[in-house]
Amino acid sequence: MQEIEIADIRRITEIVKNCHGYDFTDYAMSSFKRRIQRILELHKFSSVEQLIKKIETDPVFFETFLAEITVNVTEMFRDPSFWREIRDHIIPNILLNHDTFSIWHAGCSSGEEVISMTILLKEMGILEKVNIIATDIDKPILNRAMKAEYSLKNMELNEKNYIRYQGTESVRNYYEEKNGLAVFDKSLLERVSFRNFDLVRGTPFNKFDLILCRNVMIYFNQNLQNEVLKKLHESLFKYGYLAIGSKESLIWCEIANRFIVANNEEKIYKKIKE
Repeated sequence: MQEIEIADIRRITEIVKNCHGYDFTDYAMSSFKRRIQRILELHKFSSVEQLIKKIETDPVFFETFLAEITVNVTEMFRDPSFWREIRDHIIPNILLNHDTFSIWHAGCSSGEEVISMTILLKEMGILEKVNIIATDIDKPILNRAMKAEYSLKNMELNEKNYIRYQGTESVRNYYEEKNGLAVFDKSLLERVSFRNFDLVRGTPFNKFDLILCRNVMIYFNQNLQNEVLKKLHESLFKYGYLAIGSKESLIWCEIANRFIVANNEEKIYKKIKE
């Protein structure tokens, strides 16, 4: 297998940016290089040229490529202070005006965020009042999310996050151990509908009171982020909330003036204008 040069990496990022709008120019070089190497080996490409041609001409393969590059080890209750804010302020504010409400997890990955949300809602005693839609571009990872089965070795970190979040139970109460996996209680997902959805090319399909789109847009260039944020804005009810990732921002985008900051620290915004 040929050694990947820095020039090859630059060409790949340029083509991905120009053809598909995803911007990996600020992505950690060593990590990106490792993942490109893995893709070359996995798909038995004989050269970087062959990979580049495939990225340019095959949109189905590009989805696979994207899933390999952006693969995230996600956690339950990641950023515990964010989850406390959702529980203590955002959801109570939504409930002031609604008996029932809806949540969209946009880019749900393998579903740890969705499970975290359903545990939070169950402990608040309102899970049955909420409709949840969880979407991702990557079908295999969506199937994993639907199963809600995670490696037991990840559960120690998940439990630590949950303790810092200050939940009322223990994460252990929500799953059974089977063959090295933590298999979560299926009743947690009764209010969740999983869908394959492309944030970039898809059109708005519903209105929500709360949208979580965290650590998804870090891979998009500004133009693409702008388009996605317009879509998320359109998908929110007036006075609905949007939560984005800690390294993401709304400030510079075209629709920034249609939101106010609900919590600057946790990157949660409230829609105030259509």
